[in-house]
This record gives sequence, structure tokens and C-alpha cells, in this order.
Amino acid sequence: MSQTYAAPLTPLPSIKVDRAVVAVTLLALVLGALVIGQQIHVRQAVLFLIGGLLGATLYHASFGFTGGWRRMVVEGRGAGMRAQVLMVGIAALAFFPLIAAGSFAGQPLVGALAPVGVSVLVGAAMFGFGMQLGGGCGSGTLFTVGGGNARMLVTLAFFIFGALLGTAHLPWWLGLPAWEATSLGSVFGWPAGLAITLAGLVAVAAVTAVIERRKHGSLEKPKAPANRGLSRFIQGPWSLIWGGVLLAVLNVATLVIAGHPWSITYGFGLWGAKIASALGVPVAEWEFWTWPGQGEALRGSVLADVTSVMDFGIILGAALAAGLAGKFAPKAALPIGSALAAALGGVLMGYGARLSFGCNIGALFSGIASGSLHGWLWFGAAFVGSYVGIYARPFFGLDGLKRS
Repeated sequence: MSQTYAAPLTPLPSIKVDRAVVAVTLLALVLGALVIGQQIHVRQAVLFLIGGLLGATLYHASFGFTGGWRRMVVEGRGAGMRAQVLMVGIAALAFFPLIAAGSFAGQPLVGALAPVGVSVLVGAAMFGFGMQLGGGCGSGTLFTVGGGNARMLVTLAFFIFGALLGTAHLPWWLGLPAWEATSLGSVFGWPAGLAITLAGLVAVAAVTAVIERRKHGSLEKPKAPANRGLSRFIQGPWSLIWGGVLLAVLNVATLVIAGHPWSITYGFGLWGAKIASALGVPVAEWEFWTWPGQGEALRGSVLADVTSVMDFGIILGAALAAGLAGKFAPKAALPIGSALAAALGGVLMGYGARLSFGCNIGALFSGIASGSLHGWLWFGAAFVGSYVGIYARPFFGLDGLKRS
């Protein structure tokens, strides 16, 4: 009489989550979407949820510009920068024809274009320097705040202050020499403009690869993840490549739904202006806030501002990802040197972003993908500022590589 033996079942991976964090953030995302959809528009609610997906992607892929640029400068490792280049290139493939068409499904579309001048050059260099002291770029600050990093709350608070200060001074900066906003797609036609943009991105990636091979003999291979399948999807880490691809897709979704690409720092200036107004500061009399669009934003609900609701979504999406990964861990200890660096870095990033019409997202990512010449100037100036900032970190007790 024969016996039949069943094969042992492979147990599902044990996934530890911070249930309270997951419950609170899920509730906030659902209720937030319902309130925004009811008070503003369903489109605005969708953009809020896209912000949540952006936050989760940024967190799980640890996708930030600050660390990637620092590794390139200090270690000669360029994987992070190549992932950024891939992200911009994928978005550009969709942005150029969409922006050239002028609309999608009845929604008018505009690119992230801005003048090319002294304010961009100075502001981007300030931003690059500041992000190395602050410990995160525009997107990096939001997703690390969402992940529970207490130091980044300091950076964010002073980021908001710096952005507000920038609105007070921007009219003066705009009086300095500058060329009008220039689009490669408009100048050369979108196919040629796209080709020029992709060629520039490939050149950047090639330079990072040459430097890395000369210093290390070969390109760095990604580490095999400790978990796979469902566990990896929920807890991360996601690869930089797939993180960049998803961020590009979500930026394209933002363009077709909002009518303009993803941006971050305008919301910070608006928050600062509303807070200052509530404290009695006559912000509404500042020239920047008398311009029609800015005045309307200042008078209206913050939920009506696309950038703001997407920023809120990013924070909540990152918090949800951190909770699902069981890594939401606020840290209260903050040495004085690190706190000073966070504050100074935040002010420089906020002020610099206002002067240069955006941060690593609104100016570099969305700008270059839109064909804007100012995006390339921003990239170069910010990288130089970041290079200097890397070597300023030890003066504040910060390690040259560690994101504190």
C-alpha cells in the first residue's frame, strides 16, 4: 500500500508593520481625498493621491538627489545620478509631444519654463549648497519628514521660511540680466528638441560612468535585496531604476491631470505666506503676492493649490510606506551643529528655489523634461553649489557621506 506525501508549504514571509502609523496615514489619505474632492474638485483629489504614490516611491527607492550627488563627488559612484538621468529622459519622451500638442483630453498643457538669468544661477547654487547641509533636496525633505526624521522637520520649517523670504525679494532679482524663457521644443521643433535633450542626458550619464570606471575599474552592481516578492513590494527597498521609472510615469500623470508638471517648493512659499499673514505680517502688500495668480492663491484655500495638496500627499505616502516597512522611527536627538546645518540648509534651499523658479523637481526634473533651457542652467549651478556644500558639512559635525 503506497503512501502519498504532500510537499511542505513554503511559509509566507513575515511582514512587520507599524499598524498605528499605517492606520492613521491610510485614514488621512482617504479622508483627505474625499474632502479635497468635495470642496475643490475630483481632479485635485486625484493629484493628492498621486502625491501619495510619489511619496511611497521616493521612500521605498530612497530616491533623492542629495545623496546621489554626494556619492558621485566623494566616492565616484554614479548609480544615483544615472537613475535620475533615466527618470528625466523617460518623462521627456512623453512631455515633448504632449506639450507641443498643447492639450490632452481637453486639459490645456504647459511645461515648466522659466527665464534664464542671474537669479537662476545664484538661486540654484544656493539650493545645491543648502541641500547638502539640510540633508535633503525638495523631494527628499518631504519623504524623509514623512518617514519620521525629526531633523528634517527643522529643515522643512526653515525651508518654508526661506521660500517666504524669497517671495519678498524675487521682484528685485528679476530686474537683473536674464533671457526670456526658452524651450528647446519651440526653438527646434519638438522632435529635434527631444533629441537634443536626450543627447544631453546621455552625455551626463556617460560622464558619470567614465569617472566611476576610472576610479573603481567597473560600475557598481546593485546589491541583492534581502526580501523578494510581496515582502519587497510592501517593505522595500525598491531599486533606483524602477523608482526613477515610476517617478517619471507619475510626473507624466501630473502633467496631463494638472496641466503642468510636478513641482514642490511653490507650496512652501504659500504656506509661509499664509502663516505670516495669520501672524499679522502684511504679506498681501508684497509685490510678489499682488500678482494675480499669487494673490488668488494667498486668498484662497491651500487645498486649491495643486503643489500644496501633492506635497501633503507625498508626506502621507512616505509615512504609509515607512509604516508598512516597519521603519517609521522618529528620532528626537539633534546635536546643535546638525540643527544649525538643517536650519541654514533649509533657508538656503527655500530662498534659492524661489529665485531659480523651482528645486530639483520643479526646475531640474520637470524643467529639463519640458525642454526648458533654465533646467540645464539650474542643474549645472546646483551641482557646483552642492560640491561646495559637501565639503562644508564637516564644519557642522556632519559626515561627508551620511545623510544625517
